[in-house]
Amino acid sequence: MKYASSIKPALAAALLLLSFGVLAQEAVIRKTLAERLPNLPKIDEVTRTPIPGLYEVRYGGTEIFYSDATGEHILSGALIETKTRTDLTEARLEKLLAIEFDKLPLKDAMVQRQGSGARKMAVFVDPNCGYCKRFERDIASVKDVTIYTFLIPILGADSTAKSRDIWCAKEPMRAWRDWMLDAVVPAKAMGKCDDAAIERNLAFSRAHRINGTPAVIFEDGTRKPGALPKAEVERLLVAASANK
Repeated sequence: MKYASSIKPALAAALLLLSFGVLAQEAVIRKTLAERLPNLPKIDEVTRTPIPGLYEVRYGGTEIFYSDATGEHILSGALIETKTRTDLTEARLEKLLAIEFDKLPLKDAMVQRQGSGARKMAVFVDPNCGYCKRFERDIASVKDVTIYTFLIPILGADSTAKSRDIWCAKEPMRAWRDWMLDAVVPAKAMGKCDDAAIERNLAFSRAHRINGTPAVIFEDGTRKPGALPKAEVERLLVAASANK
């Protein structure tokens, strides 16, 4: 019993020394990079990777590169774990970019319920985005899902005008799908219309680094860029339902 009781303090001491070592190494990397790369933005975090002596350096919220233990050498690119062929860099970015679904401003979205609507997903779109049109065709046939569509006109003045016309329509989601699926130009918004939601959507997208469309968010916070194939959307919806 005496032997067992003596292990705990020794283990605690070892962990403390290890944490001091990590902090000291982080300080060395920060100092070297600050001296040699004076234009590098403020570093948010330095963490160890599974590779001995290699550290992840994160800045600007979601920008990542890698450094040796002293900051003498850096590299950028994907870090791949060969046994499972997992892209560790992509997995890390997905975690950093994840958005809690219940934090989305759903009141500022157009809503389409398909089937039971039991599953949920959100899409950030621009009305002049060709990939958005292709994606809309695919998700229109996905069953038992509620789709929250956020207009973010980022492709120019015409996108802003079309977004306002769609949002101000009597049935915004129908106007959106008519335009996306059948190229029916939305009627010009006449008179007063509260289109502040569009500006709020743009502010939200900037805050969360949504820089391209379509950008898709699933109920478990998973975030994916681009026009995902229907099969991939279905797979991610199933995974999100399991992870709730």
